Amino acid sequence: MSKKVILITGASSGMGYAATKLFAERGWEVFAGARRVAKIPQAPNVHALALDVTDSAANQAFVTAAIETAGRIDVLLNNAGYGEYGPLEEVSLANVRKQLDTNLLGAAELAQLVLPTMRAQRSGRIINNSSVGGDLYAPLGGWYHVAKHGLNVWSDVLDTEIRQFGLHSVVIEPGGTESSWSEIAMQNVTKNLHEDSPYRPLVDGTMKMMNRVTNAASSATSLDLAKVFYRAATDRQPKRRYYYSWSDRMMAHFARTHAGTFHRMMMLVSKHLV
Repeated sequence: MSKKVILITGASSGMGYAATKLFAERGWEVFAGARRVAKIPQAPNVHALALDVTDSAANQAFVTAAIETAGRIDVLLNNAGYGEYGPLEEVSLANVRKQLDTNLLGAAELAQLVLPTMRAQRSGRIINNSSVGGDLYAPLGGWYHVAKHGLNVWSDVLDTEIRQFGLHSVVIEPGGTESSWSEIAMQNVTKNLHEDSPYRPLVDGTMKMMNRVTNAASSATSLDLAKVFYRAATDRQPKRRYYYSWSDRMMAHFARTHAGTFHRMMMLVSKHLV
């Protein structure tokens, strides 16, 4: 039997890097894309390719390379993403578009590119790395939460449309993860903050809270999440949602089912931070 083929975006760091190594070690042929190609794992079974998911030509070239080389696509792992944090009043619309292009529209375009091949095979799976932040929310993360919530809904709708062809679209919702994600998100808060911003106290309070949470929390590792990706890719009957931990699942469930209570909690958090 020929090797299973997976396409992974955001493969130069964090969960994408760990997933690239894990799938390759388990015998999959991996087409790993990232802007920083030199940082993609160099290993047997790994094809390291330049990819910026906001660039349509790069997305087309990425998928074409996989089809021409391997002749099939079993899984697309939409992993690329980041957090464009900052007060909603002050984040520029240019940065909003960058956030949506990276976290949502890039995934949608890649899905459009791989689906004809998957339909012809009558098999295939699209795995979308979202976040518990697609269900819950917090101050300063507005556009990130919008993008991840949109990814969740988009994946669910796609799943209803492609099941007839034997295909699936599923969502991974990580919670706290050991990575540079929080650091980059907080750097973006500072970048997006206007001079003499009225939101400065909220930002300062949030940064202090994030430092305490990051130092205290026992987060999942990138390898932990890579193993969740592998389950999502190989389960005989894939689930609609995958979580690393019971606490991640409960947080997302609470935010969905107790929306009013959750919002009051966030109001209290915001009051405390300033």
